[in-house]
Amino acid sequence: MTDLHVILPGDIDDATKPSGGNLYDRRVCDGLAAIGWDVREHAVAGHWPWASVADRVALTDVLARIPDGALVLLDGLVASAAPEVAIPEAERLRLVVLLHMPLGEASLQGRPRERAVLATVSDVVVTSHWTQAWVLDHYGLADDRVHVAPPGSDPRDPAPGTTSGGELLCVGAVTSGKGYDVLVDALALASDLPWLCTCLGSLDLEPGFVDQLRQRAAEHGIGRRVSLLGPRTGADLEAAYQRADLLVLASRAETYGMVVTEALARGTPVVASGVGGVPEALGRGPDGTRPGLLVPPGDATALGAALRSWLEDAGLRRSLRMVARERRQALTGWDDTAARISRVLTGAMACVPG
Repeated sequence: MTDLHVILPGDIDDATKPSGGNLYDRRVCDGLAAIGWDVREHAVAGHWPWASVADRVALTDVLARIPDGALVLLDGLVASAAPEVAIPEAERLRLVVLLHMPLGEASLQGRPRERAVLATVSDVVVTSHWTQAWVLDHYGLADDRVHVAPPGSDPRDPAPGTTSGGELLCVGAVTSGKGYDVLVDALALASDLPWLCTCLGSLDLEPGFVDQLRQRAAEHGIGRRVSLLGPRTGADLEAAYQRADLLVLASRAETYGMVVTEALARGTPVVASGVGGVPEALGRGPDGTRPGLLVPPGDATALGAALRSWLEDAGLRRSLRMVARERRQALTGWDDTAARISRVLTGAMACVPG
C-alpha cells in the first residue's frame, strides 16, 4: 500500500456548503483508498482561494509535517492560492495538483501565480478536456503533464417526469457566476406558461445578490414561482432530482458542470449555457443528438426561448427525455475517475522532487 497525502480545503465535508469540487475530492479520496492507496487527508482551514496570511501559515505547517519524498495531491483551490508555500515544497515532495477550475480563467491577476505553481509540480489533473485545453493554451505546460479525469456519477433510478414538464430545477450556489439573474429574466419571458422553479444552493456566499434576485423575481411577477431553498444533500437532494422534469444551468463559467451529469444519471434533460466544459458533460446520445438544449452564456432571451420550447412542445420533451435516458447508460462511474487519477499518481512516484 502506497502512502498518499491529500491537501483539501477545510470545508471538504461541510454539508452546509456543498460544492462540486468538494464532492469530487471526497469521492476521489474514497475511491483511491478503495483501490489500495493509503490516503492521508489534511483539511486546511481557510478562505480558499482568497487565502489570508494565517491561511498560508496553516498550509505551511501542514506540508512541513509531511516526510521528504512523499507523494502529495493538492486541491487547486489551495495550491494556486499559495505559490509561495507550494513551490518551495516541490524541492522535497512529489506534488500533483487537482485543478477543478483555473483561477486564472476568471482573474488575470491570478494567472502568474497559478502558472508558477503548475509549472513546478510533477503533474496536473483537470476535470474536463475543455480545462485541459485552456491550461495548455494559457500556461504552456507540456501535454503529457496535464491529465483529464472527468467526474463520475452513481447509477440512479430514472426520474418519472410530469406531463407538462413544468418542474424546473437549478442546483448550485446562488451567485452571479451561476447566472441566477439570467435565469430569473429568462423565466419571466415564459411567465405565461405553467412552471415552478426550485433552486437549491448556498444563499450566504453573495447575500446582497440573493436579495437583489428575490426583488428581481418579485418585479417580474414570478416571486412565488421561484423558490430559493438553500443547499440540500442526501435524500432531500435526491427527492428534488426525482421531482424534476428539467435541469436548468445558467452559469457564466463552468469547467465541467457536475449537476449536468447528475441530472442525466436520472434521465433528466438539461437546458444550459454552452460554456466551458458543459457541452462535454452534456454529451450526446448514440445518434449524435444532445440530451438537452445549449444557449449562449448571459443571454436571457435565448435561455427564455429554450425554456419556452421545452414547455410548449410535447414532442421535444419526449425526444429529449429519450436521449437523456440513452445518455444515462453511457455515463462512467467514480471508480473510473479514481483509476485515472491513480495512474497519474503512479507515474508521479517515479519523479524526483525538485
